[in-house]
Amino acid sequence: MAHKVKKNRSTRRVIIWFIIMAVFITELLIYTWSRVQCVKSGYEISNVNKKNRNLINLQNNLKVELARLKSPERLAKIAKNRLGLKTPTPKQMIIIP
Repeated sequence: MAHKVKKNRSTRRVIIWFIIMAVFITELLIYTWSRVQCVKSGYEISNVNKKNRNLINLQNNLKVELARLKSPERLAKIAKNRLGLKTPTPKQMIIIP
């Protein structure tokens, strides 16, 4: 009977150690997974920030291009050279009150 009691205690110890190791391994896996997710999120944030900076750069370049295209000097040059328009003479002007 004493042998049976020792065997039960030994079995209980093995089960307790198995549970402790299972909890430890599960905790380790969860910690590792969370760290991987943090790093992944960091890379995604970095990529989105880079894309945002590129889009802001593009927007600024487009604003400069729009200002250049709308410049009065450019429009006057196109009107004169391509469309053959001239500055109106005082006789051609009509002043609207």
